[in-house]
Amino acid sequence: MKKLLLCTMVMAMFSFSVPADTISKKEKKEAARFLKQTKKEVEAAVKGLSEAQLKFKPSPDVWSVEECLKHIAITEQALWGMTDAALKQPATPEKRSEVKWTDDDVMKKIADRSNKVKTFDPMKPENTPFKSAAEALESFKQNRDKLIGYIKGTDADLRNHVITMPFTSFDGYQMILFISAHSNRHMQQIMEVKANPGFPKN
Repeated sequence: MKKLLLCTMVMAMFSFSVPADTISKKEKKEAARFLKQTKKEVEAAVKGLSEAQLKFKPSPDVWSVEECLKHIAITEQALWGMTDAALKQPATPEKRSEVKWTDDDVMKKIADRSNKVKTFDPMKPENTPFKSAAEALESFKQNRDKLIGYIKGTDADLRNHVITMPFTSFDGYQMILFISAHSNRHMQQIMEVKANPGFPKN
């Protein structure tokens, strides 16, 4: 009887030690899949491009492929830096009601190119530290691989860490989806540049 009581107490302790809102294996798998997919799409969009193709601008106010890459890379760093800092602070479950978007909303709306958004000055290509498209791409790949590794292994309570953005709030898990969707958004922009009639043939 004593052994049964002890087992029951141990099981109860473990059941209370696991946060109810810790992300599931399915959520981890979906985020990792999305991160890998959008990484491959960016790499494929710029593979084999010449210097002339990388620097081609359809018009003075439209970014080149190289500029898109620089923006993707610096934003990857900035968004994760913001998210990581928030995750190191105490959880904010009281702010859960501020999260209005679903995960699907994040993946689709952030990638939607029909909604034009002006970036902040530090994220503009000319203000990044990258000297070339190759340098920006390498930074993107390294940081994305780290993020994929993070989401696969983390036990952080991502859902109860709420990050407030200028236009709405996201939980920690959604911020990781946001980062992935953001690179998808600008991969599409790269494809638009490549589809321009004036894009160099080589």
